[in-house]
Parts: sequence; structure tokens; C-alpha cells
Amino acid sequence: MLLKYFYDNKIAHASYLVGCQATGEALVVDPGRDIAPYVAAAADNDMQIVAVTETHIHADFVSGARELAEQVGAKFYLSDEGDQEWKYEYLADYNHELIYDGSMFKIGNIKIEVIHTPGHTPEHVAFLVTDTAGANQPIGIFTGDFVFVGDIGRPDLLEEAAKMMGTAEPGARRMWQSLQRFRQLPDYIQVWPAHGAGSACGKALGAIPSSTVGYEKLVNWAFQYEDEDAFVKALLSGQPEAPKYFAMMKKLNKAGPAVLDGLPRPAQLDQQQLQAALAEGLKVIDVRPAEAFAEKHIPGVINIPLDRSFTNWAGWLLDYDQPFYLIVDQTSVNEIVRDLIYIGLDNIGGVIDPAVIETWPGTQSYTVIKPADIAERIIKGEVVVLDVRGSSEWQEGHLPNARHIMLGYLPDHLQEVPMDKPVVVQCLSGGRSAIGASVLQAGGLTNVINLAGGYQAWAAAKLPIERE
Repeated sequence: MLLKYFYDNKIAHASYLVGCQATGEALVVDPGRDIAPYVAAAADNDMQIVAVTETHIHADFVSGARELAEQVGAKFYLSDEGDQEWKYEYLADYNHELIYDGSMFKIGNIKIEVIHTPGHTPEHVAFLVTDTAGANQPIGIFTGDFVFVGDIGRPDLLEEAAKMMGTAEPGARRMWQSLQRFRQLPDYIQVWPAHGAGSACGKALGAIPSSTVGYEKLVNWAFQYEDEDAFVKALLSGQPEAPKYFAMMKKLNKAGPAVLDGLPRPAQLDQQQLQAALAEGLKVIDVRPAEAFAEKHIPGVINIPLDRSFTNWAGWLLDYDQPFYLIVDQTSVNEIVRDLIYIGLDNIGGVIDPAVIETWPGTQSYTVIKPADIAERIIKGEVVVLDVRGSSEWQEGHLPNARHIMLGYLPDHLQEVPMDKPVVVQCLSGGRSAIGASVLQAGGLTNVINLAGGYQAWAAAKLPIERE
């Protein structure tokens, strides 16, 4: 048996290729939209991808399952559990087999057993894997968004992202029942989840790529509860804000994402075309580091630096129904295109090199200031302090006189930010607030300041903190 692990740092997504070395057949589990890594890994190991499966209809990235079916002829094995809201809608034209609790299929000598594990979503399944060539007991389980390292899948996404009200608590109770089944598995079984630290599909995911059933039963917080009501309360509390794009991902993956056949190649723009896009009110994203953007940038442009958080904030701040444009160095175009299509942002109107900024008439900047240099004005209320962190961070402590608007919601709440005073934007360390500063400037505010080091630097300087 061959097991290959793939990980996308931008959205903390793990996927797998599991193959039978005797027959040269392979299965891909929970693939991302860019299928090139799976195809290359299969070729490197003299294998053919004959099947693809998913633990559930994903909400945080566009699945590559359809792409694999189109490009290499992989057969679908997909869940038919859950009600009518949770059925795949595009399978009729493809070789597929619907799977249920207790279903079994084989990839060469590799046996895959299906366990229905609702809670995160109603149709969610997990896969027990047995290498029958050398054993009659399973070696591991693909848990998807059911059990992570140190955490479990959140059941409130349907309510928070898809606005399916009244689903969070019933989902949490289904999760409780699914965990009782997990408890019965042998301790030695390896756990292979679909996400790691940084994913919004849970609240406390570990950074270790895999675990075991026994270890999770010992240390995972979710297995320390003996009372269902207490467990439900704990599971539903303290979850991070559900990214706005999650609802679109669920819709795309259910209906069937567009087939790409390789990375799109966006058009190259000139200065006049970029000016026309801004004049139309279309979004333009500058992906340079925050420091460079603060020093000099084009008015009306939003800054989302091309780092590990890029995909998440692009999903929050870009529209799916309008084209958008990118200021990006040519050496990074392929990377950024891949990041964007991973979450279904295919509508890239064009790209332009950052050199355009040097010849742009009337550029902007914003101030970056240390806490000690503005603390007195903040405490006296002479400036507006805008905290763009998440709700749980805000509740743990915040600056005096601060207002709270989480960064992802800021574009829809600009009218709530006073314009009669300078606005100091603040997050935990200065990264999210830099994006927030650009959103405010693009929205028409001129006197914008980013608090260097954010809440951490403020607290380290032993300046006043308020708590609710």
C-alpha cells in the first residue's frame, strides 16, 4: 500500500492518494481543485488514478473530484447520506457509485469501508482503510472534517455560512453520536484528517498532520465530555467567524464546479485598462507586502498580501459575480491564480505589474504607528480605534474606546466608522489591520493609521486593556 499526503498551507487543507502497489491502482481522497500534484505523484509511482472520493460536500475549497473524473477518468465514490439538500447534482454523466454507512469498495487490494459520521454536515462519511494483501484489520481512517488532530468539525457552518437556521444544535448532537462510534474503534488506527491548524472548519486544530484513535481519545477536548448537553454547549461556543465564501463553496461543490483543464492564464493589463476598471467600481487587489503598500499605493485598491492568509481574505473580500483585477509581480501570477481558483474565484479580469504604481498620478499612503506613540490619544478618545479581530479575540480583551468590526464584515459596515477623527486600525499583530486600513481607504476614508504590532504590542507595553 502507498499513502501520499498533500497539504495546502493557504487553507490548511490535507488530501491523500492511497494506492495498491500490486495492481498499480490509486484512489484520491478529498482532492483540491489543482489536480496536477495527484497526477504527478501517481505517475512517479507507476500508478493510475482510477477512483476519487470525498468525505463530504466541502465548504472551504473547490473540490478537484470532477476535474479528476474529466481528466483521468476516475470513478466517483460519493456519499448519498443526508437529506435532499445534501445530494450531488452532477453525477449522471460520470461513472459513479453512491455510498452509505456500511458500504465497501476496493482499490486493488486496498479495502475501503464507509462509516456515516454526521455532525459537521449531514452527509459526512469517514473511510476505514485495510491493506488486505498483508492484514485483515484496518490501518487507518480518513476522517475528513469529522475528527481532526486535537479537535472536531464544527456543526454551525450550515447556520453561519449557508444561513440554514436551526441546524447548529441538531448538528452538534449528531456529532456526539458519531463520536461514540469513533470511540469504539481500536486505539492503534491512524487518523488522517482533511485539515490542520489554521482551518476555519474547527476552533483548535493541531498542526501535526496525523494522529491515532487512541491518542485523540486521550487528549482531544471533545472526548473528555461524558454529558451530551455539556458537550454541545462547548462545541458551539468560541467558534471563529465562518468565512463568507463558504456558502459559495458548498453550492459549487454540490452543483459541480467548472472544469478547468489546467490553470487559467489571466490577461495582461496596461495602465489605461486598470484605470477603466477602477472607474467602473470593480475591485483591484494589490498583493504586495503591507509595508510597501502603506508607503505608496493606487487609490481605490485593496491590499491583500500574498502570504499564508491570502486565500482566506480573498474569499472574504472578493465578489463571485464580478470580475476583479490584480496588481502582482509576474513571477507570482501562477501562484496567485492557483490560490484563487482553489476557492472558486475564477473571474480574474486581468493582472498588471506593480511597476504601474511608479507612474500612477496621485498615489496614496497611510501611517503605521507604534502603540507608545499614540497611546495617549487613544486613551483620551481623540482618535477612533477600530478592532478588526474575531469576536472571541475581542471578548478576551481590547483597547480602550475601541469599536469592533471583524475584518471580513468591514466592507459592508463602512458607514459605521466615524469620519470626523483619524481612524486607528488594530488587530492582534498588525497583519489583518493592514488589510483593514486598505479597505477603509478604498472606501473613502483618508486619515487612516495602522497600529504596528497590534493588540500584542499594546499589551506588551502594559497599556490599559478593557474586558467585557
